[in-house]
Amino acid sequence: MASVLGFFALTKDHRPGPEEKSEAPQHQSPSDLESMLVKSLLEIRQNHLDLAMSDVEALLKLYPNFKLAHLIRGDLLMARAHPLSTIGSAAGASQHQISDLREEARARLLRHLEQMPVNLVPKYLVQFQPEQHHAIVVDTSKSRLYLFQNDNGTPRYVADYYVSSGKAGAEKNKEGDQKTPLGVYFITASLPKTQISDFYGTGAFPISYPNEWDRQQGKNGHGIWLHGVPSDTYSRPPRASNGCVVLANPDMDTIGKNLQVGLTPVIISDKVDWVDPKELAAQRSELSKLVEDWRHDWESIDSDKYLRHYSRNFNAPGQNYSSWDAQKRQVNASKTWVKIKLSNISIFSYPGNDNLMVITFNQDYSSNNLKNQMRKRQYWKFDSNEWKIVYEGAA
Repeated sequence: MASVLGFFALTKDHRPGPEEKSEAPQHQSPSDLESMLVKSLLEIRQNHLDLAMSDVEALLKLYPNFKLAHLIRGDLLMARAHPLSTIGSAAGASQHQISDLREEARARLLRHLEQMPVNLVPKYLVQFQPEQHHAIVVDTSKSRLYLFQNDNGTPRYVADYYVSSGKAGAEKNKEGDQKTPLGVYFITASLPKTQISDFYGTGAFPISYPNEWDRQQGKNGHGIWLHGVPSDTYSRPPRASNGCVVLANPDMDTIGKNLQVGLTPVIISDKVDWVDPKELAAQRSELSKLVEDWRHDWESIDSDKYLRHYSRNFNAPGQNYSSWDAQKRQVNASKTWVKIKLSNISIFSYPGNDNLMVITFNQDYSSNNLKNQMRKRQYWKFDSNEWKIVYEGAA
């Protein structure tokens, strides 16, 4: 009998071995939607159609608005009469809608057939600050959001979730391009259900797009959020938003409990790079020393030592390297002593740019004629075999 739902077409990049099992993945709870869906799809692959139908109907009892499950149930009913060549053969929906659901099935299935790397972490999470309890990492190519916990400054995997992102793909550049931005962002607000329309589901969390680096690159736009789905929908296709990252409402509710306004990083990549935690530890040590050297040289009131940390391509709000150089030399001329204390330092590597780091910290400045405190953000870039600051400003 032909493979129902064109299963090998759905998973053309995966070649399962003869020992492949149909049980739900062990790290998921039995009631988890995605585990139930994957279990039914694997049963279909093995032509255990009655078992698959039973599981899909159980799934629909729990999640009656799950369109993909309805589509699969229709195919299974049709399969009782004759083999089906592809997913959606029995549906009356448009081919565009069916194609979207096929892509959702493929994304959800591949997550479980291609398990995430064991004992590796995303390369972007170099260092949490103590107050950051969690971090979000999004892989737009896999339609996946990963939640990591701050475990004494290093990342520890908690869970991952299916997501939908921009209709036109990733790497947003301008207003209205329907792309999801790539970069290091932070949660800027929490919008409960009572403050938003039903379209955004049970809650929304705006992020800081465009960030400082985006603006330096001439990117614009606004209104990029993490948010849920309308109440009559369980999930959206992988490419369905105007640029936001969209989750099922139960997942949004779960994740929302861990998000901190102004603190939680949301790092969006088009392909997550995974590394050994030891590699992050070495990078953490290197970058921490660079920041400490910069702090020490600022305290020295030696302008040449201080300014050697800045790139000739440096920019700050309203300033370039030349004006920054002139201002700092003028300020230092009035100082007899300077003390700088840094705390709550976070370090994140920028997706798609191995040579760019986002470093944020609390700065407590005092001198013979001035005292102030601020939250500061710097972008350090590796160029010509050394790290230099290319942007600095208030966070």
